[in-house]
Amino acid sequence: MPNTADVWQGTLALMVLKTLEALGPLHGYGIARRIEQTSGDLLSVNYGTLYPALLKLEQEGYISSEWGVSDNNRKAKYYRLTRAGHKQAQREAREWEQATEIMARFMSPQGERS
Repeated sequence: MPNTADVWQGTLALMVLKTLEALGPLHGYGIARRIEQTSGDLLSVNYGTLYPALLKLEQEGYISSEWGVSDNNRKAKYYRLTRAGHKQAQREAREWEQATEIMARFMSPQGERS
């Protein structure tokens, strides 16, 4: 199994929003597993970081939650994206794409100058 790294600072909220955008309502464990799977198991989600991030996203109005029953018949809190969350996911994705384009310029052999 490859070494895993913790999710990078500042990216967890976007990963949560994009996961809920792609898959619809999920409980915390499902969100964590999907992030890990999407990374090819190169990232590890720390639950001590995930649940405060979910609470913050809910307080900001980007996600909502309700209690339900999981596949293994246990009580679980399910999170879903709100309309504001869809907009925030798009906004953050654009900002991240711009940041990675800038970093790519520094990582290229000639330090691209356009």
